[in-house]
Amino acid sequence: MPEAQSGSAALPQEALEIAAGYAFGGPALELGALLWDGVCLPDAQVRIPLPMLNRHGLVAGATGTGKTKTLQLIAEQLSAQGVPVFLADIKGDVSGISAPGARNEKVQARAAEVHQQWEATGFPAEFYALGGIGHGIPVRATVTSFGPLLLSKVLQLNQTQEQSLGLIFHYADQKGLELVDLKDLRAVVAFLTSDEGKGELKNIGGLSTATAGVILRSLTAFEAEGMADFFGEPEFDTAELLRTADDGGGLVSVLELAAVQDRPRLFSTFLMWLLADLFHDLPEVGDVDRPKLVFFFDEAHLLFNGASKAFLDSLTQTVRLIRSKGVGVFFVTQTAKDVPVDVLAQLGNRVQHALRAFTPDDQKALKATVKTFPDSAYDLEELLTGLGTGEAVVTVLSEKGAPTPVAATRLRAPESLMGPVDAGALDSAVRSSSLYGRYAQAVDRESAYEKLDSRGAKGPDEMKAPRRSREEDPSVVEQVVGSGMFKSLARSVGTQIGREITRSIFGTARARRRR
Repeated sequence: MPEAQSGSAALPQEALEIAAGYAFGGPALELGALLWDGVCLPDAQVRIPLPMLNRHGLVAGATGTGKTKTLQLIAEQLSAQGVPVFLADIKGDVSGISAPGARNEKVQARAAEVHQQWEATGFPAEFYALGGIGHGIPVRATVTSFGPLLLSKVLQLNQTQEQSLGLIFHYADQKGLELVDLKDLRAVVAFLTSDEGKGELKNIGGLSTATAGVILRSLTAFEAEGMADFFGEPEFDTAELLRTADDGGGLVSVLELAAVQDRPRLFSTFLMWLLADLFHDLPEVGDVDRPKLVFFFDEAHLLFNGASKAFLDSLTQTVRLIRSKGVGVFFVTQTAKDVPVDVLAQLGNRVQHALRAFTPDDQKALKATVKTFPDSAYDLEELLTGLGTGEAVVTVLSEKGAPTPVAATRLRAPESLMGPVDAGALDSAVRSSSLYGRYAQAVDRESAYEKLDSRGAKGPDEMKAPRRSREEDPSVVEQVVGSGMFKSLARSVGTQIGREITRSIFGTARARRRR
């Protein structure tokens, strides 16, 4: 199909003014071409400056409007410019980013419309699966690392129970009872509610027997639902998400969630754990010429639904501060109203796909979304309900940090496969990964459950954490350096009797990483 011809001098004045807002001089991601009065103007390109990707963003729109393809398009260009990307694959169709796309009439037509030099390209990718359920390298967290605030959301505890769970973590930290998996935490709570442990319970201010009993029942039911696989060792080292490929391209980390999509509260909170763990491990870097990582948080509304004030406060603070550590976060959801105002205010880059207005609630959401945009030359209410698939309303931050003019945009086509790769090829890629041997096999070492189970008549204060002599250190290092257990073991060494683990904004345990 011949490319549409257009000269910038022929652009309407309003379109010229919008296009001027996207004429950045430095490196940028190419999103697509400007739409004005229903006409695509390929000489007016809509872009995002690469240094502004750590100022966070929102990709929103109704189901079927092209949000996933937009994520793929942005991820491809980030990878090509050496920036690692994290993608949550809810529906199981993002794995195609690792394979070259298929040239067809639809792709060729879109490329011609927006003056895109389309070339089928695959990008370096690593595939993960939560708890090893699905196709991917297993991603697990220890209970200690996950922390009481995130676990409370997963267990659907109320505010009083959430605070009580925090006291239980505090107690375990002080007594050197490592909480590696769910049975460890259950053992500690069971001990505190037993006749033998009631004396210990009295020393934990504000924790009642009744509340501890509720938490114990919640944990037991949670395990019965098959949730134990997600917690344990080797714990995933989130530094793996910051890697680049041998050719310098940013590695795209794809976490498959299709196999656990019926457990939205769990997987959305696990995504927050990944982000929180990155936050308290990464050093401050200030403004950078390119992000260290761009993290796409899909189905973001699940994270906010039913969240406690403490959880939302911690989330808001994490999003606000992680920018200075070089990490950009894009929330992906249906409407801007799904995101709390304090979080939305921090999202400088917006890609809004079409919205529906079939019901009064839809119309209310549409009006609320329009109010979140800067003043515009468009009638946004009309525009947002009339956008086609693969079209969006865009506003980003310029190189100077100022919002760009609102631009209706026909988006470029991804150059990788728009769909899943073959399951056999995916499994082969997973097993050939250098990380597979590190994380594939779960390990159950001595922790709180074993210590309490073997204590006999001893209470936690009488149990000593195992000590290692200086002579033993080299052999221990040889065994664990390079393994996924290193972080958990290092954390455990610091968890001695009477010494509490330092916890971050989210109450997650501070990791000590190898570099």
